[in-house]
Amino acid sequence: MSLELLLSLGVGLLVACGVYLVLRARSFDLILGLTLLSYAVNVFLFASGRLAVNRAPIVGDGPATLADYADPLPQALVLTAIVIGFGMTALLTAVAVGARRKAGDDHVDAGRPEEP
Repeated sequence: MSLELLLSLGVGLLVACGVYLVLRARSFDLILGLTLLSYAVNVFLFASGRLAVNRAPIVGDGPATLADYADPLPQALVLTAIVIGFGMTALLTAVAVGARRKAGDDHVDAGRPEEP
């Protein structure tokens, strides 16, 4: 199995699980689903920078072309996205805990569904 196929299956699985959890009615499931979606985007961004195995991370001396080195831009984007995603998860968790404390329920719509 090639590395590209493995990464694309991983991204697809993360997106499927994330969308399923986002559509749930509980706030913890929503936060977990958004986190999985952000992980899927991070893996996709990382894979977009040419999957290079056993390549040097920085340009050194010698007669090498840019194809011989790993692309640092996707790595920098993923590192930034991880930090932003952690901050987003912390903020959403604080909001969810505050909403649960105020409403007394964990539903996203702040209440139980109305009975017909």
